[in-house]
Amino acid sequence: MSMPDLNLLVTLNALLAEGSVARAAHRLRLSPSAMSRALARLRTATGDPLLVRAGRGLVPTPRALELAARAGRLVDEAQAILRPAEMLDLKSLARTFTLRVSEGFVENFGPKLVSRVAAEAPGVRLRFVPKPDRDSAALRDGSVDLEAGVVAQALGPELRTQALFRDRFVGVVRKGHALCRGRITAARFAAGRHVAVLRPGLDRGPIDDALAAIGMERQVAAIVGGYSGALALARTSDLIASVPERHTGLLRAGLHSFPLPIPIPMITISMLWHPRQDADQAHRWLRTRVRDVLAS
Repeated sequence: MSMPDLNLLVTLNALLAEGSVARAAHRLRLSPSAMSRALARLRTATGDPLLVRAGRGLVPTPRALELAARAGRLVDEAQAILRPAEMLDLKSLARTFTLRVSEGFVENFGPKLVSRVAAEAPGVRLRFVPKPDRDSAALRDGSVDLEAGVVAQALGPELRTQALFRDRFVGVVRKGHALCRGRITAARFAAGRHVAVLRPGLDRGPIDDALAAIGMERQVAAIVGGYSGALALARTSDLIASVPERHTGLLRAGLHSFPLPIPIPMITISMLWHPRQDADQAHRWLRTRVRDVLAS
């Protein structure tokens, strides 16, 4: 079965509302002959004459009267769908946004973001979910609205990204640790016992590569999957943790931090979203607020 011409709904609505081929043609800015041809097509499509002559005018058939209200509603709904969205009313916005974020995001940026969102849109709720890997399938299937973290090299080209800030790695030890005193050289750093933050399946990271480049190797006593775990071990032992500075600001409270004595590439924290959210006014507002909070 072929797809019907939905433009005929507009024509039908005009004909039934005006009750005249000439007036309907004028309403839709068509010629009377074009409107007559459209009426003929409507009669074929519906199997009903729709408008029949009575004296010098046209009167609707029972089928036409049945269709009149429905056609009007459908045309109104179609016009509303195709009309640009109305101005976003943040005070009445009721929506839950799911943010997939890397470890440390909620502790460091969550309170300020939640406060800013609540002040502008009290009906908006933020759901933070962990980002254990760099697989962005959740953005594609719509279960996550926005993601924040380091962009994977194999990121799909259809996703949108915007850089938020750059972060450097720092070393972290407990108060009273030997590295709290004196100059920290690469040799002193490498000689200590370390806790490494590595993704599943990896046995070395950028710090190991940087040490290897100068002929050194660190002793890794423990491997964890996140920064909070690494800092918890550093807080209660002599292990050395290496974490992004800004991303773990509050997590490092009460610990001693120091610049790494080896060159480690900085990382870029970005936000990611699916292009279907590009024009959504509420999503655009949320992206702006995330950018504002993380840029401050």
